[in-house]
Amino acid sequence: MELSERKKKILQYVIDDYIQTAVPVSSKSITEKHLTTVSSATVRSELSTLEELGYLLQPHTSSGRVPSNEAYKLYVNELMVKEKLSERELEYIEEAFLNRSKNIDVILKSAAKVISELTQYTSVALSARDSEEVVRTVKILRFRENEALLIIVTDNKLLKDSIITLPDGMTDDAVEELNELINELISGKTFGEVGKIDLDKSLREFTEYKEVFISVIRALKEYISTGGEVVLEGEDKMFSHPEYSDIESVKSLMSVVTSKDKLVELMSDDGKDIQINIKIGTEGYDDLPSDCSVVTATYSTNGVKIGTYGVIGPTRMDYKKVISVLENVGKILESIVSKW
Repeated sequence: MELSERKKKILQYVIDDYIQTAVPVSSKSITEKHLTTVSSATVRSELSTLEELGYLLQPHTSSGRVPSNEAYKLYVNELMVKEKLSERELEYIEEAFLNRSKNIDVILKSAAKVISELTQYTSVALSARDSEEVVRTVKILRFRENEALLIIVTDNKLLKDSIITLPDGMTDDAVEELNELINELISGKTFGEVGKIDLDKSLREFTEYKEVFISVIRALKEYISTGGEVVLEGEDKMFSHPEYSDIESVKSLMSVVTSKDKLVELMSDDGKDIQINIKIGTEGYDDLPSDCSVVTATYSTNGVKIGTYGVIGPTRMDYKKVISVLENVGKILESIVSKW
């Protein structure tokens, strides 16, 4: 059934008020706050129809209505009016990124913190792992007799480090020689090209150090396959929302936010530029609690994916504020990275 403009407007009022108050919305409050020229009986009738259509729920017979997940979906797609951030909020975002490192992972943490502070929800940031990302330098730095730190520098200035084992008796000169051989083979290649390196053929050049060489290739492949670094900020903010006042709801949400694999799957998006993606309840993701929503934005500039950022919170989420924050953080991030 196609909703009339009045039904849409009433539904919008119910959702906006419920997002702000967490209190079921009555016909009386709508006529007093929004539709002063419409009778309470008329609004009651419209609310009953919206309930029959599955857009509203009535927790108790004597209480007002609350939105269903279907209502939230309609809201974000059609009814929501975008919100502008205040000058103070925009200045806060800009100041948060002043004089930041050119390391994407440092920027990642800053962005997650800004998003959480401005939205008052738990934020998640996932750094990009792109098969077209180019390896600039690979460096093996010995710090113990049989252990070395492997540092990978990409064209996005992103550093990845891991520990590899060195064979007994390997000298510092041999480590330096191995560094040169590996960089001759790998430097300038994309991760996709590195993944296609013929190990059998390459090992002929690395006969003496083949185990170290294999460790380097494995680290590079693991880097692209792990889905990026996941950063969480504001985990304690979930407790400020009444939806998470009981232990079972908290457990349900924590089972998602404490699992990197689940978060990576939840945040994964093939979008370009600043593309907002909204998941409400179990829509498209079985592990997401039915009373939970995730809003994410994937950022990229000059064809290079920067990462995916978002918030996790109740379905009674302030979508207008969240989307505005994500869009403005994205614009500043893209401006910073494009200048690099």
